[in-house]
Amino acid sequence: MQNNINKNVFFSSAIFIFLITITGAFFPESLSSFFNTVQSWLIQKLSWIYILAVGSILFFCIYLMMSRLGDIKLGPDHSEPDYSYTSWFAMLFSAGMGIGLLFFGVAEPMMHFSSPPIGEASSIDSAREAMKISFFHWGLHAWGIYALLAVILAYFSYRKNLPLLPRSALYPFIGEKIHGRIGDVIDTFAVIGTMFGVATSLGFGVAQVNAGLNYLFEVPQNSIVQVILIAIITAFATASVVLGLDGGIKKLSQINVILAVFLMGAILFLGSTVDIMQAYVQNTGAYLSDIIYKTFNMYAYDKKDSWIGGWTLLYWGWWVSWSPFVGMFIARISKGRSIREFMVGVLFVPTGFTFLWMTVFGNSAIKLALEGKAQELLTAVNTNVPVALFKFLEHFPFSSALSLLAVALVITFFVSSSDSGSLVIDTLTSGGAEEPPVWQRIFWAVTEGVVAAVLLLAGGLEALQTMTIASAFPMIIMIGLGTIGLLKALKEDHLLLDSVQNHTTSVQYTQANASWKERLSAIIKYPTQNSARLFLKDTVYPALAEVKDELLKNGLQAELVDKENSTRLLVSKGEVNDDFVYEILLRTFETPDYAEQNHKEFFRAEVFLKSGGQDYDVFGYTKEQIVADAVTQYEKHCHFLHLQSMNSTR
Repeated sequence: MQNNINKNVFFSSAIFIFLITITGAFFPESLSSFFNTVQSWLIQKLSWIYILAVGSILFFCIYLMMSRLGDIKLGPDHSEPDYSYTSWFAMLFSAGMGIGLLFFGVAEPMMHFSSPPIGEASSIDSAREAMKISFFHWGLHAWGIYALLAVILAYFSYRKNLPLLPRSALYPFIGEKIHGRIGDVIDTFAVIGTMFGVATSLGFGVAQVNAGLNYLFEVPQNSIVQVILIAIITAFATASVVLGLDGGIKKLSQINVILAVFLMGAILFLGSTVDIMQAYVQNTGAYLSDIIYKTFNMYAYDKKDSWIGGWTLLYWGWWVSWSPFVGMFIARISKGRSIREFMVGVLFVPTGFTFLWMTVFGNSAIKLALEGKAQELLTAVNTNVPVALFKFLEHFPFSSALSLLAVALVITFFVSSSDSGSLVIDTLTSGGAEEPPVWQRIFWAVTEGVVAAVLLLAGGLEALQTMTIASAFPMIIMIGLGTIGLLKALKEDHLLLDSVQNHTTSVQYTQANASWKERLSAIIKYPTQNSARLFLKDTVYPALAEVKDELLKNGLQAELVDKENSTRLLVSKGEVNDDFVYEILLRTFETPDYAEQNHKEFFRAEVFLKSGGQDYDVFGYTKEQIVADAVTQYEKHCHFLHLQSMNSTR
């Protein structure tokens, strides 16, 4: 147990969660009043910071995507993604906001339609504005917040070998101190935010499940039923998180997406298909044409403080407060992708699906209202949001079957949100371990359910939700610092890539004493493991040993690490970032059909630098050529350090 947990983070988080839960249970009104006061002050005094920060986050994400920095991988240069696009997108969507779309897909457009911030209510103009506002709250800005924190964490973890923890975002500023108390405080803060975010969502979400069961089977709508539902969902989430990322969360996320696509497709084809697709195109265009204005619109001239505070700022606070949870989870599943690929995937794919979902459900609901067929739906939207989805489905054929599907989808989305949250908390409290101990996974999954149930019964969920949103302000500061550190690190990284790729030397050492016949013979061979290991022993090791000895004679710190399948030369210069690594590593590949050799697999002796694999094979090089290649790469490294020092003095 001691080896698998960070005791400072684990116990401080558990104690704080216990104290807040007890306070919310016994003094829900006092706790709610306190956090409402804090939130109101933040909105009144610092709303401009929220608006400016979220807008800046989105534009920085676009900059990363379009700039040369997007070429850099979230991991070593040779790394490949762990998950297919299908699995990756499914997990992105399920963890990000899938459950929110079920809850607000119908309700929010209808709310803006019937009560717009400007203009006449329940009109064609308010219908257009309702969809633009809904797109704005659920679109690129939300995913930009998740994407930026995720790319910060993934970069420092997979590229710089730091723990996959929020504390790593501050490494450029505090260095090794992230492993001390400052880092523990940051991770504890993330645990608490994740726990209460998931717990409050679970507590409020079971109301929708209960409403659906009441609609279908006349199950009573009360706290007792909802607590039972929390227990059932928690049990499924616990089982999923025990199975792990691949065995539980990935498969469940795929089921979520399949069910969601089926439900959305049913509404699309049972409703006004052509009208919906026309609206989808127009809504997307209207959103994009208005995005700059809406990003920075604070209603400074026509004062809509209550509206912007109750909608836009509330959403921004909620997305930011959830960013440690969702960001860590996205980072966890995104190793091996380039930053450009990551940004395109995280920003545009979920957003495109979200917009289609909002259009299918939101526009269909608004169309019913414009036709005078949605009075009960409007009443439900304004008085009982969890019921709104099921009142909407009454207007379609097979309404009972669709409602049953919706209930199943709500449950599976909640399970995937809960198990994703538990996995993130497990990682936070275990010091960044990819596979936290099973007992810890169970503990946090059960704790989420207990917190949600206790506060549901006591009426303290709203207080916790307010606290979670109020915690967004310090998170904005942390994301800002992490962004500055990321930009600095990426520029240095890209400088290194340019140096390695473009720098040339007057003497091409790698060609020294080259015999083209010997080189051709090596190229067309597909060596066995024994042959490759013999090459390491007889050629690579003596060559790098000579380089090491010469470096030592010149006063440099150099060491040679020899293993069964690799030989590594390390040159230390005092600073970790200045170290030089030249490693020849044996990698296994399937022998191609056209090869003359009979063995099923062959081995390449590939060069690895500190940044990762360089994708070229040196098997068959002479000792002199290995020496020459190592010296050439070292020269490029020194050239990079020179460029780096020049850049830092500008």
